[in-house]
Amino acid sequence: MKRQVSVAFMVAGLLFTVCLITANIIEQKLIQLGPIEATAGLLIFPISYIVNDLIAEVWGYRKARLIIWYGFFMNFLAVAIFRLSIWVPGSENFTHGEAFDLVLGNTLRITLASFAAFLVGSFLNAYVMSKMKIMQKGRNFSLRAVVSTLAGEGADSLVFFFLAFYGVIPNNDLFILLLTQTAMKTGYEIMVLPLTNYIVKKVKQREETDVYDDDIDSYNPLKIKDI
Repeated sequence: MKRQVSVAFMVAGLLFTVCLITANIIEQKLIQLGPIEATAGLLIFPISYIVNDLIAEVWGYRKARLIIWYGFFMNFLAVAIFRLSIWVPGSENFTHGEAFDLVLGNTLRITLASFAAFLVGSFLNAYVMSKMKIMQKGRNFSLRAVVSTLAGEGADSLVFFFLAFYGVIPNNDLFILLLTQTAMKTGYEIMVLPLTNYIVKKVKQREETDVYDDDIDSYNPLKIKDI
């Protein structure tokens, strides 16, 4: 029997991966939003958590785990290609080598911090969503979406800023940056909750799927084959 591919699941996975790769490129830029300083990743990275919520809510933790790891490997592949394109000698007609290297050549420290933070935050987000859905018997999606994002984004920001900028940015500024980044990303989630609720409802109806993870023996992130 052939397995059918869910178009909605495929689109969610693609969007998740695109958000990760894009955020990885723009994360190194610090932006000013009024009195608040944040990284440019704020513009798109929260979308990955919204998609994570969607996948965990509709298809369950196993499918969320699968997408998280595939997103991670695609992000890793993109970074490897960026590095290779920087190492390959440029043509004499290419006059923007330094700018190219600056944009795509994140330091090893920032790259590793980004990878570690993504895994910790994404898996924590999916875990909280799954557990709260069971506890709430499927009710009140909005609450678990906000709580899971707060937990995931908080852990993501803590790991990333500590690994990437500790010793580079003064501790007080680093702490403020961590708090504001987490608060703004969670605020982003809250603002788009009506849209997220609508999409989740429509996807459940279209897919005729609403998974509860009652049968999960282990939330071990490494059990990738358990889908």
